Amino acid sequence: MEDLPLHDLDAFTSIARERSFRAAARKRGVSASSLSDSLRRLEERVGVRLLNRTTRSVTPTEAGERLLERLAPALGEVAQALQQLDDFRDSPSGTLRLNVPVIALRLFLPDLAIRFLKRYPQISLEMVGEDTFVDVLAAGYDAGIRYGERLERDMIAVPIGPRRQRYVTAAAPDYLVRRGVPQHPRDLLEHDCIRHRFLSGATLPWEFERGQETLMITPKGPIIANAIDMEVSAAIAGLGVIRTFEEVLSPAIETGALVPILGAWVTEFSGPLLYYAGRQHLPPALRAFVDFVKDERGKSG
Repeated sequence: MEDLPLHDLDAFTSIARERSFRAAARKRGVSASSLSDSLRRLEERVGVRLLNRTTRSVTPTEAGERLLERLAPALGEVAQALQQLDDFRDSPSGTLRLNVPVIALRLFLPDLAIRFLKRYPQISLEMVGEDTFVDVLAAGYDAGIRYGERLERDMIAVPIGPRRQRYVTAAAPDYLVRRGVPQHPRDLLEHDCIRHRFLSGATLPWEFERGQETLMITPKGPIIANAIDMEVSAAIAGLGVIRTFEEVLSPAIETGALVPILGAWVTEFSGPLLYYAGRQHLPPALRAFVDFVKDERGKSG
């Protein structure tokens, strides 16, 4: 076993974790056939079937489960040891995988990512927009971006993006002429409202704050979507009232396409956080990104 290829062992762990040749190949950036060849070589070498394969599923055998249990931590140590060698490079390199809210990809991450990659051209940045709450480490990400109330435990958090954000409410001028201007959030129960559905399937109530008073309502309306641009377009077209991030609605408000309403009931909250596991040796690409985010925050005060 002394010359057993590390590549084949790593391929096995990827397939076993993903329970799919295609998913493992997509994550590793290789072909499914190359992973199949690696697994075949490994099973021939050890003389034991490690994975049960059908047209619909891939599951570890008992031997495969035992091997994965011992092998995954060991390969993680090897990967971490190799990553530390990047400390001796002139510039960090590698792939940084981030799991982020969809709204972050729209509001502030594009500009931030461009500046980061210009500073570190040897780093490859992969950002996956997702509104569902996932275990970033178990899902194979290096770090995530979330709002404070949705952070996982025992994670280090660093402010990223805007420090304070607001939810505002608006509607098109012709809609307000036809239906009247709501004076209180409860009035929205008699109005058409444009709602957002998260990719998880959840459609949340609208929450309003005024001083120490908090109010939640569940409005109804002609459209529910999970694409914010479509929701804004529907509001501009006069289909109903919209409530979302102020940064999203500001362009339409500035041109007069939308009119802000319920100004006393603007909800303000803390901005997003970059979070990651507090390991002693961070991957070089992640360490570079964390330092970059902190530096950007220092510049903005």
